[in-house]
Amino acid sequence: MNLSFLTSFLQNNNKNTKNKTLELPKSLLIKKLQNAANENGLHIFENIHIYHHAQSYFIPLLILDESRGLFIFEHKDWSYDDLKNAKIEKASKLDSSSNNLAFEKSHTYIKRKFNEITHTDGVPIFNYLLMENLNEDEYKHLNSSFQKLLPQDKIMFNDSSENTMLSKIMKSDVSQEKLPSVSDIMCTLLVQYAILDEAGSFHLASNEQRKFINYSLPKNFTLTAAPGSGKTSSILLKVIIEKLKNPTIKIIIIKPTILSCEILKKKLLDSIEHAIIEIDIASIKIITPKEFMKRPLKVADLVICDDSELYSQDFIGQLKLGKTSLVMVENSKKTDDARAFTKNYKNVYKENNFIQTNPHAKALQLISSLLGTNNAKDILVVCSNSNKNKLKDDLEYFIKDKAILLDSSKSIVDQDLDTLTLSCYEDIHSLDVKFAILMDVCETELKQLRYAYNLPKESVYILYEDKCKNLALIKG
Repeated sequence: MNLSFLTSFLQNNNKNTKNKTLELPKSLLIKKLQNAANENGLHIFENIHIYHHAQSYFIPLLILDESRGLFIFEHKDWSYDDLKNAKIEKASKLDSSSNNLAFEKSHTYIKRKFNEITHTDGVPIFNYLLMENLNEDEYKHLNSSFQKLLPQDKIMFNDSSENTMLSKIMKSDVSQEKLPSVSDIMCTLLVQYAILDEAGSFHLASNEQRKFINYSLPKNFTLTAAPGSGKTSSILLKVIIEKLKNPTIKIIIIKPTILSCEILKKKLLDSIEHAIIEIDIASIKIITPKEFMKRPLKVADLVICDDSELYSQDFIGQLKLGKTSLVMVENSKKTDDARAFTKNYKNVYKENNFIQTNPHAKALQLISSLLGTNNAKDILVVCSNSNKNKLKDDLEYFIKDKAILLDSSKSIVDQDLDTLTLSCYEDIHSLDVKFAILMDVCETELKQLRYAYNLPKESVYILYEDKCKNLALIKG
């Protein structure tokens, strides 16, 4: 039975009603329900906020069953003594609090979110009550109004077993239509966990990403993230949720180049537009280190320094002198740190090609070959400034496609990123490419070479004439 109405708790002695926090406690009942959900492939989310326009709606516990829909759990600490002289009746337009059940409002809020993003009513919604201080036998002695409006099958009692709770969930009807994917459903509801990829699709943040997004930051915090682990996307979601929780907070994100700043700004705007939330964009600045150094030290409440391993020690030292909260984000494969992203989502199937040859001649051959089956915008060549210009001159005779010389100090509107790109190592930050051809590997700083090596999604070609230390380290 789907309780699509709102019930209010009418107590004879309201003076004794306790105003408890809405956040879910760490109790035996909750742990049993979590175990039952996890062991049976159900997706569980605790203490979540659904954000919509300038509003938010809190749900203590939500479970998603891929074949049935959403299960919303409200937690109440009412005891038998609280309820023995009480009755309940239908009501409406009440907020969720310690002494009422806002089922109707939660349905309306969720459906509105689905309608505005997907133009559908979403998925079926089922309601349950977590009764922390009431057992099943005590419930049977309550006023008959409880059996009518809050039937036993919709309540998890403090003495309910895992099997009993799972059985109550599974009694809900299986949807007659195929439901959207878990990612589509949860990225619609929980926009603070919706990661936007380069193709414009959204994916639900992983557990380690959600942990970072929800984390209450200390003064200084370092996030180590494996290449392709979604660190930049998670940074944007962290910014969004901090603004949703505190609209007055001022935030600065530091990126290496003007071009990478503009690419990140566009991604931030796209995420906010999808989310249908109201955020003061003017209070979020995405700037280069040079721009940051022109500002007073106290210019923001939160500073996030992305790609921190690429900056000078002098600049990092200046950052740490500030009195604001500072998040340092570095590309690293460290796995022994609890504050780390260890999964790689982009480069799992990347092809690595180390070719000892004449780099210039081989680069021309590879470009011509790749253009036969791929779009020019998917190809990036990274080399020294002098080789970049030589390649551009020679390419005019080899291919019909125009190649651009990337300049990261210029705006995104001043450069055609939809064509073959020739770049120096210091200009490639935040680019989205499938194939990269790397030259001058022995003359390049190792940290820049590593960044370039991890950038492409499908294949990287490392061209060299002589072996060197950089080459050995990258191979390793």
